[in-house]
Amino acid sequence: MRVISGLARGRRLREPSGLAIRPTGDRVKEAIFNIIQFEIEGRRVLDLFSGTGQLGIEALSRGADSAVFADISGAAARLTRENIAAAGFSDSASVVRSDSLAYLENCERFGIIFLDPPYDTPLLGAALEKIIKFDKLSENGIIICESRSGTPMPDARAPYYKWTERRYGGSKLTLYRRSVGASETP
Repeated sequence: MRVISGLARGRRLREPSGLAIRPTGDRVKEAIFNIIQFEIEGRRVLDLFSGTGQLGIEALSRGADSAVFADISGAAARLTRENIAAAGFSDSASVVRSDSLAYLENCERFGIIFLDPPYDTPLLGAALEKIIKFDKLSENGIIICESRSGTPMPDARAPYYKWTERRYGGSKLTLYRRSVGASETP
């Protein structure tokens, strides 16, 4: 596992031992960043269910202003901290060991939110619902959801909308946006 592009390009990141953490595959990660490549610079990023932290680290490497990494697992939080330090982004990143769904109730807004929880759990739908309910995405922000290819993803209610859906082998990316001009007050 490595950083694909940007300031930390080529830096190797530590991978998890065991099967408790499932990192995003290189093909899917590359697809994510090809889709959002012109949307990253200067944004605040949330890597929810961070696991190894690789998605938020890639965003920082490509010009994101800051990133918050949230995961309930102590092992994931430690691994994420190690990877942030190895990539050289300790000053622009923070790691929160918290239940990801509870974290969404009181956090600030973000320009990009990565949602990659364990497959085959209700966490993805619940996180998406909370982001919309508590309006945690800034204007024209993007939510990137990774799921198993056959997992149905819901439409969203205004000011959020489903932007695109793409399949890569056994994985699917569903991207949502928050409309431009939508009220900034929750």
